[in-house]
Amino acid sequence: MSHRRLVTAMSASMLMLVAAGCSAYPDVATPAASAVQTEPPAGANLSEFFAKYDEAQLSLSPQGKAYRGIRDGDYSKWGDVGDEAAVARHKLQTATAAAMNSSFDPAALSEDEALSFELFEAQAARAERLFPFRHHGYVFDQMNGAQSQLPAFLINIHRVASAAEAEAYVERIRGLGPLLDALTAQSAERAAKGYGPPKWVYAYVVSDIENLLKPDNALIADIGAKVAALNVDVAEKARLTAAAKAAWSESAAPAYQRLLAEMKRQQASAPTQDGVWRMPGGKDYYEALLASYTTTDMTAAQIHDLGLSEVARIHGEMKTIMDKVGFKGSLQDFFAHLRTSPQYYHETREAYLAEVDTHVKAMEARLPDFFETLPRAPLVVKPVEAFREKSAGKAFYQSPSPDGSRPGTYYVNLYDLRDMSKTELEALAYHEGVPGHHLQRAVQTELEGLPPFRRFGGFTAYTEGWGLYSEELGKDMGFYTDPYSDFGRLGMELWRATRLVVDTGLHDKRWSREQAIAYLKANTPNPDGDIEKAIERYIVYPGQATAYLIGKLKIMELRTRAQAALGDRFDFRAFHTVVLESGPVPLDILERRVDAWIAAQKS
Repeated sequence: MSHRRLVTAMSASMLMLVAAGCSAYPDVATPAASAVQTEPPAGANLSEFFAKYDEAQLSLSPQGKAYRGIRDGDYSKWGDVGDEAAVARHKLQTATAAAMNSSFDPAALSEDEALSFELFEAQAARAERLFPFRHHGYVFDQMNGAQSQLPAFLINIHRVASAAEAEAYVERIRGLGPLLDALTAQSAERAAKGYGPPKWVYAYVVSDIENLLKPDNALIADIGAKVAALNVDVAEKARLTAAAKAAWSESAAPAYQRLLAEMKRQQASAPTQDGVWRMPGGKDYYEALLASYTTTDMTAAQIHDLGLSEVARIHGEMKTIMDKVGFKGSLQDFFAHLRTSPQYYHETREAYLAEVDTHVKAMEARLPDFFETLPRAPLVVKPVEAFREKSAGKAFYQSPSPDGSRPGTYYVNLYDLRDMSKTELEALAYHEGVPGHHLQRAVQTELEGLPPFRRFGGFTAYTEGWGLYSEELGKDMGFYTDPYSDFGRLGMELWRATRLVVDTGLHDKRWSREQAIAYLKANTPNPDGDIEKAIERYIVYPGQATAYLIGKLKIMELRTRAQAALGDRFDFRAFHTVVLESGPVPLDILERRVDAWIAAQKS
């Protein structure tokens, strides 16, 4: 569930960028907006053309560079969050797409180059449709808000391997002041126009801010630990630590205080309706999001109905397991039993993480039997940091850096262990780790022959569809030997089916937060806290949750088609290669590629 939304300037089209996990605020140009390059790149061939475009994009994105492991003269900087720079960046992509079309003939390109051409064109079209709604997103919310994502970036992405990189960290702390002030003003302007978040969101944002305003907060602790590990003398360490504290107290902390005051001001008059339908242009905004996240033309009504039918199907499969374990009562009785019985929850964080480690190691040993290409980057599992664990999502993944300096990371939120059922632990580890997000996204990052926008970008239906597909693939690989764990796998799939219902319910059918919570309580075994946090996620992240099951169903449909067509000649390893070797693609393109592979295998 890779759901942070830090929109980097790697590509303005990558509004659903899962590789970095995304945020509602743009990371835009370091130079003044008037200096932003909007002229398209030129190149002797398509590969050079895309390389120059990537170079132009990265020159505008200090954070994007850091995600890639690039530490140069921009390593101390933040991006300009002004709308003028966002417009200029969008013009760069639009002009690049136009130049590509006038400079290259798809019929004269190689098969892989033609796919890159098609994908860039599709991403540009998606960005064009979404761009008019760039002010509809929330700058500050409990899931992806700048108040927590900015310090999380420093803690998790800003590496400190030298005194110079520590100095850059200090400068970024100092730069938080003007950056937060600009974002605070942006948030106030959006709220005044009817684009602010629902009232209940503000309590979470206020909590994050107050946690960061405590003495020796997570940011100061992080820079202190990174400086302490440097190979410099004690006096230099003391100087760097003191400089970080001064930057915080003189710049960042006062800006956080001003942000806190503004959040409390907005909270007093914030809307009580939850869906984006209440916004000016909200209906068109939601339709654009659904099209972008699912890469289909499904309407909200069609997605809602698909969710209802999938919930019914999965309930039927769950009843079979319920009978197998000998539970007497209704399915809802079994849900209540799983939700309230202590034996289905770990008592300590250490015990939870130890079980995750056991499942991940067992899966890693089995991967070569099902995959021809495995990730080179290691996977690590980390609890979500304390300062944001109350507001952060249940679990998410962060891709490795291409230079090998940062591993792939599965973040698990252990704020309340009663929200993290043992029955779902195995499926969640496969989704976020292997063979799910880590395998797919690390392999994607390591596809060195592809243009950068394909190595580091994404389509949510593909990426999250793969994550959900991986949960079921674990069963094909011989896992889920405990029926309760297999029930948990179905519970995770049910979770994604109910998302189709509640996301469209909230944003199209005008359900309230309470209506959506009631639906999940009646139809899933998940704990109350898990349910409430999920509904709150869907409210501030409209449309994204619909991509998971739609993507998974397409991948399963294609696999079933291949198995029927090839019979004994079907090979999991070869099928997974054809799905993964292109990197993320829209679902219609994935279908075309798999169909071509089936035809080639048959001939």
